[in-house]
Amino acid sequence: MNTKEHEVMKMRGSADVSYLGQSVDSMIWEFMKEKGIPGLTLAIVQAPYIPRVVGYGLSDTGERRLASANTMWPAGPISQAFAAVAVMQLFEDGKLGLEDKLGDHIPEVPEEWYDIEILQMLRHASGLPDCQTDGFYIYREWEFKEVLDLISKEALHFTPGTEVEWSASNFLMLTEIVERVSGETYHDFVTERQIHFLGLKRTGFAEDLENFRHEDVSLTENIHQLFKKDGTYIDPTEPAASYDELGRRTGRAASSALRGVGDVWASAQDISFWDIGLAGGVLIHEPEHRKLVYAPWNLPDGREVPGVAGWQFYKHRGLMDIKGSVPGYSSFLSRFTHPDELVCVTLLANKEGIDFTNLGRRIAGAFGDLLSTNYDDNKLYLFEGQFPVKDMVRRLKNVLEEKKIPVFAEFDHAKNAEEAGLSLRPTTVVVFGAPKVGTGLMQEDQSISLELPLRIALWEDETGSTWLAFPRMERLAGEYGLGSHPVVGKMQELLEELVRKAGSVYA
Repeated sequence: MNTKEHEVMKMRGSADVSYLGQSVDSMIWEFMKEKGIPGLTLAIVQAPYIPRVVGYGLSDTGERRLASANTMWPAGPISQAFAAVAVMQLFEDGKLGLEDKLGDHIPEVPEEWYDIEILQMLRHASGLPDCQTDGFYIYREWEFKEVLDLISKEALHFTPGTEVEWSASNFLMLTEIVERVSGETYHDFVTERQIHFLGLKRTGFAEDLENFRHEDVSLTENIHQLFKKDGTYIDPTEPAASYDELGRRTGRAASSALRGVGDVWASAQDISFWDIGLAGGVLIHEPEHRKLVYAPWNLPDGREVPGVAGWQFYKHRGLMDIKGSVPGYSSFLSRFTHPDELVCVTLLANKEGIDFTNLGRRIAGAFGDLLSTNYDDNKLYLFEGQFPVKDMVRRLKNVLEEKKIPVFAEFDHAKNAEEAGLSLRPTTVVVFGAPKVGTGLMQEDQSISLELPLRIALWEDETGSTWLAFPRMERLAGEYGLGSHPVVGKMQELLEELVRKAGSVYA
């Protein structure tokens, strides 16, 4: 049943920012504790407003700096969106064609790459091997020729335009083309046409961070002092820091190593401001041009691809997101672009490998009923998929096979309903598991065998959205007094990985 049916509809501007009885603060605190996240900044857009920007925890645990509205974080894969805007700006300037060939702009590329088109690279449909492979070190500066020589050792993975595979090489080539066409460095072009143009005060690249004045608190036992006598240090702009399990600070990746795919640093508020400009015609002027990089498209064989330039698209009324990690950090930006919604959620944190998709959806639900999943997010971990149910079932089984996890059963409830003379939208449950894992729980309490083996449900709802879901393992195991068992957390992590890979184009 729709969990919102008996609640008062939440209107835009409501002071109630809770979802299914949980405040946004509570959701974030529980998530940070569960995932071991030291610090995080959240920003909410209800265009044209940015009504909520708040920091949680520590942006730098070593120096005890607080996460704040002004903290600058690596934007990670959101950097692709900045690069895509740069390409489209040159296209609208008439200096670049989306069907232009790679070889026309970078003639020194291997002949096999010559006919790869600009749009194919934006779509990650070029077949270019990923430059971020063995021998690639992100903490040193790279010349373009060095990376080109590294990539050229491997053949194209497929005929350009026929498949999709995320590759950092696509955006390395695109940013090089931006430089050669504009006559400026990529850094300067983005700084001029996006950062300065929009007046973003806390956005730049790794090499710019020292230009944002902040106090070296290591000199004063990690206690801020300068704000007491110099007002420019009040509410400071500070870069976040990340540390490994041994307490060693994670280095800052070189911009040239992550050019176009992870080179931007920004505050959550600046990303939200930039995103409002992106949603309208401020950065890319023509609606038909925005559709080229912000809407699904089709391969020659008819398959729909729900992703461009790192953005992933869903069936829920204009929902799109871009997310991922760079060493030490995770980032997430989701946009609900339907005119009735216009809500965006930005989450930036100093721990890598964090998938904010489920949390981001629940936070959005706190700002409007149209943004909710319409299911019980407290009981279930819900992930909106990007493919038809049958495709996600196939993808899920492929991932399980890769992990050597046996599938015990597959229940196609829609098919069973049809055989009974009834109708049901696509609904499938896949049952799987590893006895070595589940047995540990049953040794503690055999009655939990009623909940095992593990299962994931996949279905299509009445709006055409597709879903992957499983019970939240800590809550389920807690009903048997086993919520703190070490196996439970590992089960939750595995299930989250499975639904992400089965339901996402860029997983």
